[in-house]
Order: sequence, then C-alpha cells, then structure tokens
Amino acid sequence: MTPAIFGISGLDLTAEEHAFFKDADPAGYILFARNCDNRDQLRKLTDDLRAIHGRDRLIISIDQEGGRVVRMKPPEWQRYPAGEAFARLWDIAPASAIEAARVNAEAMGRELAEMGITVDYHAPFDVRRPETDDVIGDRALGSEPMQVAALGRAVLDGMGRAGIVGCLKHMPGHGRATCDSHKELPHVAASDVELAIDIEPFRTLAAHPLAMSAHIVFEAWDAENPATLSKTVISEIVRGKIGFDGLLLSDDIDMEALDGTIAERSVRALAAGCDIVLNCWAKMDDQIAIAERCGSMNAKTRERLERVHAAMCDAQDGTDTEALLAKRDALLAIAEGRAA
Repeated sequence: MTPAIFGISGLDLTAEEHAFFKDADPAGYILFARNCDNRDQLRKLTDDLRAIHGRDRLIISIDQEGGRVVRMKPPEWQRYPAGEAFARLWDIAPASAIEAARVNAEAMGRELAEMGITVDYHAPFDVRRPETDDVIGDRALGSEPMQVAALGRAVLDGMGRAGIVGCLKHMPGHGRATCDSHKELPHVAASDVELAIDIEPFRTLAAHPLAMSAHIVFEAWDAENPATLSKTVISEIVRGKIGFDGLLLSDDIDMEALDGTIAERSVRALAAGCDIVLNCWAKMDDQIAIAERCGSMNAKTRERLERVHAAMCDAQDGTDTEALLAKRDALLAIAEGRAA
C-alpha cells in the first residue's frame, strides 16, 4: 500500500486513474469541489473508489469545515457556519456553544456519510491570536486553549456520531503563523514555553486516531525545517510532548511553503516521521512519482491506519438532520440576540 492520499481530477474516474489507483493501492483519497456536483454523481464516485479496493473501510476524505472552507457547496448541500460562530457563542454560554458545535458537526457528518465519505479534515485546533493570518482567521474555534479543545472535542464527537472520523489540525499549531503556508513558508519565533499554549489543545485530544501536520518552521524546536519535514518536531513535539500516536498526515505536499519536487518533499516528509503524504491536485505525473519514490507503507503506519479504519462506523440512531440543524440555529441565535 502506498503511504499517500491522492486527489481525483474530475467528477468521474478516468481510465488512467482507475488503473493507477488499482496498481498503487494508496491509503485513500481526497475530494474537492471539482469532484462534487450532485448527490448521485458524488455517491457513484465514492462507490467506484471502494470498488477498486474491494473494501468498505477506506479513507475517502474532504475538507468540509463550514464558512469559506467547503467542497460540497449549497444549494446541493447544506450551508454550515465557520468556527468563529461557535467561538462567539462560547463568550456568552460555553455549554450552549459546545452543544451547537456538536450538533452542527453531526448534521454535517451525516451529509458526508450519505455521500460515502469517511474522513473530514475538521476541526482546526489552532489557537487564534491577534496576528494569526487570515488563512486560519474565522476558521478558528477560539483564542484560549481550553476553549479550542472543548469546541474541537465537540466537533469530533459530532462527526463520530455520524460515523465520520475527524482530524486534529494543524499540528503542532498554526495560530502564530503570520503568512499563508499555501503561498510561503511561515516562521514562528516564539519560545518553547510560549508554544505550550499552542500545543495544549492537541495534548488534550492526543488519543484521537488522526492528525495533520503544519508546514511551519518553529525556530525554538527546529530552525531549519518546517514541522512536516522535521524529525525533531515530529518525534519530540508531536509524538513526545503532545503524546500523539495516531496516523499523522502531511498537510498538502503541493503547498508553496515547501521546496523541491513533489516526490522529494514526499520522501522527506515520510523520513521525518509523517505516516502518510497528502497530495491534493490529481497531477498524474506527481502521483506516479510519489508511488515510485515512497515505496510501501511500513508496519507501524499500517497499524495506525487500521485504528482510523476502526473509527469509521455506522451513524448512531438519533435526531434527524433537520432537527439537528434547527437546534444549532436556535443555540447560535443566543449570540446573535446578545449582539443585537
């Protein structure tokens, strides 16, 4: 099995993609708006991906947070608020904010599950600061570690009730970055003591089976390499101080924060300690190069992947989606009423 998650070019698998995916046997797939047109089309696509591998438990993933980070878009699918909506409610009624985040995530998860999706790269556990770049911005669940952990746990719990595995991102924290790692490499000069704030939400949820790395240089830990490519950060901070022993994905290996060819970046990420390389843009030459250069998944990564598979389950019986959304809206209205 190739230790990579690959993208798909369009609404249907091409013959070339089908043949390559069958041969390379990647750990899973990631979907974008280019893959999501309508319910029948998307369900057929995810069914076709499963048919390649002959198994139901497969990472078929997406970035569906709400707000501006959505791949399955209205009006075909529901509209969901960004994390900031729950952070505002927390300032007035923390327990209501937790419940609103949970039911919102469960409703979202049920919609994903209906489409055959098993993993959502949600929620961001990044602690927001005054200088936080807008790439995180209103996606953040708050500016206090306890708040971020509590609301993030609610998101993971809601997703889990729908049978979807959520993700801790961007480990060990994107909140101090003052530029967008899609475009350039952020450097963070905070001390090890200061960074304890950033890693605290991840420490609280370290038992979760899935996380994603950050393409950020933390000068206190490794002044030369971004976390994704740093043996020191992954071994001493992610696996050590945070205590995370689940499946660690790289953030998108195509992002401009990193240099070198896509295959070179992928090899470096795996050598640093990432379990899986995330490659989003469905460029066949890059995907072939990753499969050729990165070899087969090691035994430890397979064991961690199995834990992610084990967390995929049928939705729990409970309130229907419309009732979940109505409850969320009633809770969020508390903050709107206070603002008015």
